Amino acid sequence: EKKRQLYFLADGREAGNPYFTHLYRIGLDGKNLTLLTPEAGNHQVMLAPSGRYFVDTYSQPDKPGVTVLRGTDGKLISTLEKTDISRLTATGWKAPTPITVKAQDGQIDLYGLMFTPTNLDPNKKYPIINYIYPGPQGGGVGSWSFASARGDHQALAELGFVVVVIEGSCNPLRSKSYHDACYGNMAENTLSDQVTGMRQLAQKYPYIDLNRAGIWGHSGGGYATAAAMFRYPDFFKVGISESGNHENRNYEDDWAERYIGLMKTNADGTTSYDNQANAAFAKNLKGKLMLAHGLMDNNVPPYNTMLVVEALTKANKSYDLVVFPNAQHGYGAYSPYMMRRRWDYFVQNLADTQPPHDYEMKPHPDPRNAVQ
Repeated sequence: EKKRQLYFLADGREAGNPYFTHLYRIGLDGKNLTLLTPEAGNHQVMLAPSGRYFVDTYSQPDKPGVTVLRGTDGKLISTLEKTDISRLTATGWKAPTPITVKAQDGQIDLYGLMFTPTNLDPNKKYPIINYIYPGPQGGGVGSWSFASARGDHQALAELGFVVVVIEGSCNPLRSKSYHDACYGNMAENTLSDQVTGMRQLAQKYPYIDLNRAGIWGHSGGGYATAAAMFRYPDFFKVGISESGNHENRNYEDDWAERYIGLMKTNADGTTSYDNQANAAFAKNLKGKLMLAHGLMDNNVPPYNTMLVVEALTKANKSYDLVVFPNAQHGYGAYSPYMMRRRWDYFVQNLADTQPPHDYEMKPHPDPRNAVQ
């Protein structure tokens, strides 16, 4: 307060990945903006009680963390730690590849991650699977800091796939126009950006087989997956839609109305929410689609998926359905079963290979979490 200065975290000011967070200082008069964490990466900062120093840990999805001590003027005092991942890499672990592609408009840069088999043969062709969470309150990548694992992306890649996560327009932490790209039309779901981005990746990496494209997601990603299968039926061949909010007139107003806007009635009697419902487009399905939902879901009511099931049945479309009678929005103890079914579905229908019958996933608890 004495110096009339403000310290704050912000994204998007520095060159490169706009999702990396940095620490800045500025005068309360709006002058003398100063970058205090210059290294490229996602910075996590902890201020000392005295206010004279801060500990800064920074990393990138493919670069492990470094922790340093700085004065609040930004001056480097000491390097405290550098993460040693030698034991991790010795297991055969492979970092994801950061990717950049152009959005559907051909102008905006989109950022994401790509996961490939550790024994990748660039002379072979691999099906591509898009993991999607379109937000618009958050994206599919999650943290842009280093992580040894991100869901089952690498595990799925090891089965013979290229797995991609692309932060499409409509998601936050960019410009308002970027975030507003889906406003009033949630069904866009960043899908045009996903398709355009995947096509660019296939041009850059010839081992990607774009004729075998799959997609999967959970919750908002489940909604986007079904929309992808119905709106891009010639592009996406296999989809797995988990716990999707397929009908936003039957979902929470504090999510749908916040990001789509209030329902408006058009001159022809339709509403602004009509064309966002997946059931209305289910008749377009051409590929293989698996739907999953927990019947005790206290976030997205399970009848969201039942509406799609009914529409597919009326349209005489074949589909697969996995139901968890006692699971909520996340599948809890049934998650390993869903993961196995997910792997099986892509292996069978996208890789045209027969997986082991009823392979049992046996999760092992981390011994470090055991109660002493």
